[in-house]
Amino acid sequence: MLLNWFNAREATEAGAALADDFLQQSESGAKGARHKGAKDNVQTAAAQRVLERFLQQVDREARPLKLNLFKRARLANSFKWRLLEKGVDSQVVEELTRAVVLRISGSATPVPRSEPGKRATASQRQALHVRANALLSKGAYAEALEAYHELVGLDARDAPARNGLGIALAQLGQYREAEAEFRRAIGIKSSFPEAHFNLGGVLEMTGRYTEAEAPLRRALKLKPSYVDARVRLGSSLLLQGRMNEARDSFDKALRLAPRHPQALVGMGQTEALNGAFTEAEALYRRAAEADGSAFNAWAALVWLRKMTTADAAWVKKAEEFAGRGLSATDESTMRFAIGKYYDDTEDFAKAFRSQQRANELHKRRAEPYDRENHVRFVDDMKRVYTREVIAQIGTGGSGSERPVLVVGMPRSGTSLVEQIIASHPAAAGGGELNFWTAVVRKHETVLRQQLFDLTLRKKLASDYLNLLAGLSGEAQRVTDKAPANADYVGLIHSVFPRARLIYLQRDPIDTCLSCYQQQLQPALNFTMDLGDLAHYYRQHQRLMDHWRSVLPADSLLEVPYAELVADQEKWTRKILEFLGLPWDARTLEFHQNARAVTTASAWQVRQKIYRTSVQRWRNYQKFIGPLLELGDSTT
Repeated sequence: MLLNWFNAREATEAGAALADDFLQQSESGAKGARHKGAKDNVQTAAAQRVLERFLQQVDREARPLKLNLFKRARLANSFKWRLLEKGVDSQVVEELTRAVVLRISGSATPVPRSEPGKRATASQRQALHVRANALLSKGAYAEALEAYHELVGLDARDAPARNGLGIALAQLGQYREAEAEFRRAIGIKSSFPEAHFNLGGVLEMTGRYTEAEAPLRRALKLKPSYVDARVRLGSSLLLQGRMNEARDSFDKALRLAPRHPQALVGMGQTEALNGAFTEAEALYRRAAEADGSAFNAWAALVWLRKMTTADAAWVKKAEEFAGRGLSATDESTMRFAIGKYYDDTEDFAKAFRSQQRANELHKRRAEPYDRENHVRFVDDMKRVYTREVIAQIGTGGSGSERPVLVVGMPRSGTSLVEQIIASHPAAAGGGELNFWTAVVRKHETVLRQQLFDLTLRKKLASDYLNLLAGLSGEAQRVTDKAPANADYVGLIHSVFPRARLIYLQRDPIDTCLSCYQQQLQPALNFTMDLGDLAHYYRQHQRLMDHWRSVLPADSLLEVPYAELVADQEKWTRKILEFLGLPWDARTLEFHQNARAVTTASAWQVRQKIYRTSVQRWRNYQKFIGPLLELGDSTT
């Protein structure tokens, strides 16, 4: 195998190839290592010889390349998931991955394990803790990972080491592993507020906002003065659309620390999402004054309005922030904002360079987009939810017509359509609800094999209707505009066969470019690479073609974004008729709706309909090669 790669994708491929090499070498000496229970087999002499030969191969081929932190993380993550996909026991995989990380990082010695009668002294462990924490604080996450692994090897019940290990893993984009470490730390020491706080953070990072609330509240119960936990709770509530509770959380944080920059930024975000842009700007500027290094307060200013060349002082300071040696995550935030400035001022070459750099940095926080796995998911949905299965659903879990699912790619216009619907007095906007994504996460194995049984579908219907009632007890129709729901249309229809589905179709290149230009959550890992975006869009199109072919004609309305902005009233009337709602002229004044909008479109949906977002990809045509073959939009 040739480990001579030059970019992150090739590092990912090399990790998978390493895993395949190991499995091939194991055929004769450690066949059992592929199956559960293989941990015992790995202890055999034959398997040990296979392992040592494999690690020597890593030494020869990978260590001399002196991979940087990002590529090491990509390789290790790909290596691990390939082994798991092949059925290797998870404990064995953890051991193997740790060994590979150590080798490619330049440490040929294995992590020391505690042995009977041989324990490191307290002072030695304390010194290692200091070293690990120092590495973590300076952003040397791969090295910190090794140090914390060493500590855990010395004492498996070292809760602070487990917590540090989780932080390092999260910073390397290994969120599942990070979550497991935080839970282990809490299992060892339940009164560990920092571990609860970090668990809430990683759940929020992966889009599990509702789940994040409990550990954050637990952290605050253990430590009521924990300002950072109060701020993160506010952020989680904000992402759930619970504006009043979020505001209360930020307010409590500011009572404890009136100049806390992140609390001020959080309060500013609350005002912005409620359409109070002047108040939001004042809060962001207060945060910047309170802490000259509060880069995110400065970055947030650009999203409140369209920037002009008169804002040159803003971009000058933003460039200074970006060049200060920020962490990858922080620089990414700043680069996205700088890209927005240059897009607004029509310097498209500079805009794209900033956005490209931003996405390269942002990818470090995300697990690699697995193209093959997503293709398999689409195949499974098509196989399970056939026209025959859909026809036999009957009343499903509920006959309610209350749910309105506004689906489509991210940045396809779903926020606009939801705002139009929510401006009707008989309707309410629920925002991007995480309900169906959570259901799929919990029941994915069954989902990909067969239709859910009726008992589960009835329970899901009851739970979802209770959620909608909590958002708006009086509304006849309540929207849910989570883009991921486009993948789960068959499931949703099986639970609510009378629910209305509105599918937004926007020019595929405009849609994908807009995704690329936004700092979306790491869970949307396909948005950070133009090639991945093109691949994901094709699979999205393939699945939507399937849903269109198997669903009853009266359950799905397709809304072309370009036609909507060209003839707002015509399409607004079609939408309301489809939902069974009478005409109301207030839906044409959607931009005056004071409801909170918890998406990246918070500013846009408070403007009158504008057409400049149609065919805007032409400004970037020479930069976006992988997107140009999508659909027929290049004609």
